[in-house]
Amino acid sequence: MFSIIYITAGDMAEARMIGRKLVEERLAACANIFPITSIFRWKESIDEANEFGIIVKTRSDKVKEIEKRVKDIHSYEVPCVVSFKIEEGLTDYLNWIDESVED
Repeated sequence: MFSIIYITAGDMAEARMIGRKLVEERLAACANIFPITSIFRWKESIDEANEFGIIVKTRSDKVKEIEKRVKDIHSYEVPCVVSFKIEEGLTDYLNWIDESVED
């Protein structure tokens, strides 16, 4: 089984650092980074910020390990780290994810 994990970061440098660490540590096969504008409630006020989204492709058995790793290295007090199961996909691509993530 495979998952996509969505993470947000405050700037490109942090997003790149997170994505690179997850791939280097073989927790993830790939991390895509893109600019986003976020509107959110934090500590009783509405805020808006330019952030960077990260989409990470991995095996489902690595989700909890990635959650812990991101919490350890992220600058946010409560980082966004949410996962979605991949129900279907190109078999060759899913095989590549499986081969890229360490047991």
